[in-house]
Amino acid sequence: MDTTELVPDWIRTLIPYQPGKPIDELEREYGVSNSIKIASNENPIGPSPKALAAVQAALPDLHRYPDGDAFYLKKRLSEVRGVHRDRLIIGNGSNEIIELVIRTFLRPGEEVIVAEHAFAIYQIVTQAAAGHTVRVPHRGFFFDLDAMAAAVTSRTRMIFLDNPNNPTGTIYFRDAFGRFLSQVPPGVVVVVDDAYAEFVNDPRYPDSLEYHTPERLLITLRTFSKIYGLAGLRIGYGVAPAELVDAMNRVRAPFNANLLAQVTAVAALDDTEHVRRTQEVVWSGLSELKAGLDRLGIPYAPSWGNFLMAQLGAGTYEKLLYEGIIVRPMEGYGFPGFARVTVGLPEENQRFLQAVEKLQHTRGA
Repeated sequence: MDTTELVPDWIRTLIPYQPGKPIDELEREYGVSNSIKIASNENPIGPSPKALAAVQAALPDLHRYPDGDAFYLKKRLSEVRGVHRDRLIIGNGSNEIIELVIRTFLRPGEEVIVAEHAFAIYQIVTQAAAGHTVRVPHRGFFFDLDAMAAAVTSRTRMIFLDNPNNPTGTIYFRDAFGRFLSQVPPGVVVVVDDAYAEFVNDPRYPDSLEYHTPERLLITLRTFSKIYGLAGLRIGYGVAPAELVDAMNRVRAPFNANLLAQVTAVAALDDTEHVRRTQEVVWSGLSELKAGLDRLGIPYAPSWGNFLMAQLGAGTYEKLLYEGIIVRPMEGYGFPGFARVTVGLPEENQRFLQAVEKLQHTRGA
């Protein structure tokens, strides 16, 4: 079937997002067992006990549609984050809210500014909406916020920032962010993706929720996939001016956040002990990975997230698969020879480091 006339050029030429390889697929394809996946920045200790209990309690109600307005989740988020519920939008993961922002505010041919090595989804959803992505080069592994502000034109509709940035793990600091916001003209929507915010332990980090003002077109995105360990349920939220939330709700699909995701997210929000334990495991594991890579002489980008982007060398991703270890190759993000490694449990971190050392010895033999 020839779909040339049916499918618009901007869809036909779109390169879809490539998710990480699942463990089951790896073991079938490579004939290995006891594999570990440290590729998708998932929570190494899993979901909280309170979240699991909430799932169990909600199972008898699976024949019911979820609350289309996510009343109880918005209520708890409003209390925890200190924002009015009218400024909250709930999504099927924060990824859906990225799509809602684009679908609601971007007109065909308008520009979206992103950093050169930022999360790939921003460019994908922009192209899917017939928009034009303007990619601003990094300074090393870091965003150049001044250059991003300078790239704004009369056709710019929005700017996407992820802080920490996926995949580099780097952050921008308070002074740079404040200066950037002062340079962005009215009418340009600034979307700050704070998916990894809870992992940052640095007083220089600008929590974007603190920068919301009535006149500023600022949207903050958060997720329950990372620190809360609910990636499999797909639940996230955005904070924005009420007028922007109202507009996005007009294109949001009904019942987009499922019942289990909503009740589990409420429970996860209240499990501060689980968040604390996750942070401790990640911070300790990040130090462990850095020390191990330093010992092996392997360069890596500085990271404030729950992952590390390391220069393991060309072909290392594939070789690690034969060791039963899944990391994320970074060629698609413009970093040939690099891989993104999620902080795992201590035994997973050690297994990764031992495998990399083994490959080093093999190459040197």
